[in-house]
Amino acid sequence: MRVAVIDDEKIAGQLVKRVLEQEGFEVEFFQAGKPFLVRMRQNPFPIVFIDLQLPDIDGLSILNEVKKIHEDSEAIIITGHGSVETALDATQKGAFHYIHKPCKRHDIRLLASRAKERIELRKENKRLRLAMGKDNLVSGFVGASPAMQKIFALIRKLAMVNCNVLLQAETGTGKQMVARAIHALSPRKDHPFIYFNCGGFTEELISSELFGHEKGAFTGASKTKIGLLEAAEGGTVLLDEIGEMPPSMQVTLLNVLQERQIMRVGGTHHIDLDIRILAATNRDLQEAVKKGDFREDLFFRLNVVGLHLPRLAERQDDIPLLISHFIDKFNRAFSKEVKGVSPQVMDILTAYEYPGNVRELENIIQRAVALADSERIQLRDLPSRLQKFAEQQADDAEQMMPLEEVEKRHIATVLEKTHYNKNLASVILNLPRTTLWRRMKKYRLFQSEDEADND
Repeated sequence: MRVAVIDDEKIAGQLVKRVLEQEGFEVEFFQAGKPFLVRMRQNPFPIVFIDLQLPDIDGLSILNEVKKIHEDSEAIIITGHGSVETALDATQKGAFHYIHKPCKRHDIRLLASRAKERIELRKENKRLRLAMGKDNLVSGFVGASPAMQKIFALIRKLAMVNCNVLLQAETGTGKQMVARAIHALSPRKDHPFIYFNCGGFTEELISSELFGHEKGAFTGASKTKIGLLEAAEGGTVLLDEIGEMPPSMQVTLLNVLQERQIMRVGGTHHIDLDIRILAATNRDLQEAVKKGDFREDLFFRLNVVGLHLPRLAERQDDIPLLISHFIDKFNRAFSKEVKGVSPQVMDILTAYEYPGNVRELENIIQRAVALADSERIQLRDLPSRLQKFAEQQADDAEQMMPLEEVEKRHIATVLEKTHYNKNLASVILNLPRTTLWRRMKKYRLFQSEDEADND
């Protein structure tokens, strides 16, 4: 992967160039901004290291031009002491990250590697989007992970056979969307798709809604009402939260599945049905059967084919795709132009467990797009629970850090704060100067390559 390094300090720039070349990158070095921009327009660089202080053009202006020329290029800002606020401003304007002078080999390698991974992930997501678009089941159905590809393949098979299907999954995983996909790909697609939630209703209301009633069947029944099962003639019915259906209604539904007939409340004759039944639940129905809360015979009638939908945490490969999809969706809804998320936010969103699954991620992105005041969603745009999660992640990472890495980082911080005044640093660290020097050699904590080579 090609990298450009723009730095007017030749020694500093050459150090970055050598480190990157050792990592297998193809590197071009520029000591001014204008020659770089000419080259960038000819053949864009995927990764760019930009010094903020240049003789002809300031680093932020170069960053803006880089993003105009090639939006997907990742820029890493090189900043000196006292320019941290400007570097942070650059990340708000699309820079991938920033690095302090004197640049440390470890930081150069780490940031270049992470930028490369981000570019490759973006390319892979675009490839998957193109591949997925050819076989996309229904509008808004996003998924390219192996787990979702298996679900898609099963949906295609189930769409062509007229059997009952039981969808079992946690809330927010897309059970209704899967049911609609099965219907949309089936021979019944030109007939109604009816959704009914069995939870939270009395037996009388469920009976009236599903089977309908005749005029005068009960007080207030001023006219005949066709039930949802009858209205779905030729189509598909999704009974959501089937595990919440009252026991007496379970018996009635079992009879409907066996006989393919219904009788309206207050009616005197049976009505034949040509419908397909899909059922969905977030409960373990087999466990409910064991406890006596759900009829075993009804369970087997519904579960001709069982389809388990994975939790979002089980299909993490899809999270970047879903983030991109939801940003596009809410950009249109809110007339915004958010282009993506910051690297920090992407790390947090891919590490989070999502108890609310895809629906929770959608709500998170909806909120973030609404609040975002920059091109990329920042940590401050996320809900407080995710900001706390980010803090916990950082604390956990620091606590699990090897002792040598803790020592290295502490010494590096003190050296930077003292501008590499070794006498002052040794006093602050309470180390003899010779010991400090040995530690600097061990961890390669030098201001320049020449200093390391002369040691």
